[in-house]
Amino acid sequence: MTKILLSLHVLAAVLAVGPVTVAASMFPKALRRAHSAPNDREALAALRTLHRICRAYAGIGIAVPVFGFATASSLGVLGSGWLITSIVLTTAAAAILGLLILPAQDDALTAAQTLGPSPRLAMLTGVFNLLWATVTVLMIVRPGSTTGA
Repeated sequence: MTKILLSLHVLAAVLAVGPVTVAASMFPKALRRAHSAPNDREALAALRTLHRICRAYAGIGIAVPVFGFATASSLGVLGSGWLITSIVLTTAAAAILGLLILPAQDDALTAAQTLGPSPRLAMLTGVFNLLWATVTVLMIVRPGSTTGA
C-alpha cells in the first residue's frame, strides 16, 4: 500500500504543482505584455488562461499533502525532521499561492489596463517556486534517512 500512496503523492505533485509553478511564473511576463499593449486581446486572454490554470491546479494540488501524509504515516516517518521541514515549507508555499499570488493575479486581471506591471507578483512567484524546489530536494535527499538515498 505504501508504494501506491507514494506513487499517488508523486503523481499529484508532478501533475498539480508543476502546472501551477509554470503558469504562475509566466503570469508576470504576460502581465507586462498586456500593459505594454493595452488593446491586445491575446495578451489579456493569456493572462486569463494562466490565472485559470493557477486556480484550478492549486485546487487539485490539495491531493499532494493528503497523499503525502498518508505515505509518511505508512512509512512511520511523521516525526522526521526533514518531513516536518517539508510540511512547513509546503504550508508556506500554499499560503503564498492562496493568500498572495492568486489575489494579486485577480487584482491584475481586474485592472489590467490601468496598473503597471507588478514586481511584487514576480517576486512572490519566485519565492513560491523556491519553496517547492526546496521541498522537492528534501523529499529526495531526506536527511537522516535509513534508505541510503
